[in-house]
Amino acid sequence: MNTEEIIVKAQELRKRIQSYGNASQGSPGEAAKAQVCEFLRAYAGPRSAFLERAQFALGAPKDIVATLSLILKSFVEYQEAGLASGTSPEHKGQLDVVSDILVQANAILEDNDLHPAAAAMVIGASLEQFLRTWIETAGVPLIGDAKPSIDTYSKSLRGADLISKQDVKDITSWAGIRNHAAHGEWDQVSDRGRIRLMLEGINLFMRQKQM
Repeated sequence: MNTEEIIVKAQELRKRIQSYGNASQGSPGEAAKAQVCEFLRAYAGPRSAFLERAQFALGAPKDIVATLSLILKSFVEYQEAGLASGTSPEHKGQLDVVSDILVQANAILEDNDLHPAAAAMVIGASLEQFLRTWIETAGVPLIGDAKPSIDTYSKSLRGADLISKQDVKDITSWAGIRNHAAHGEWDQVSDRGRIRLMLEGINLFMRQKQM
């Protein structure tokens, strides 16, 4: 299946799961999650950050579906930007994707019915994919036998002198917020202002870096 076909399938799935958010019988949120996770496992890969974030989607059916929908939208943009092919997108393409992520996250943060943790998860997944693609495109080896993660990527990029010490500190902080959301530590991710600062910081970071 080529990129265009994957994008179409992702868009169809995103549309299909919307009805699960309003269902009242059974476990509609988990049903939607199962479909999305299997799709991402097949087309994003079993170690994809998108799959990881989808697996951690929590809350009421409406919240789970909203999170899954945004992850699928981000995955489509990732495909459209050419990141999945391992090729470096033009700077304008990066800016377009980042700008749209900002719109998505702001939509969550402005909706009082949705927990801001959903925004933190989507933003964190996008950051991880950005760093991973940067690593692969630049041919930077991972440090030691460390497991692929945001922390490993940032340390490896730092070792290659591609980011600064301050960048590493910022990335570590953002990853911490993402992890709080992923593990359901709601008291750590209930401040919408804090998540908005995370979004703005990552937005600026991604704009400044060119792979």
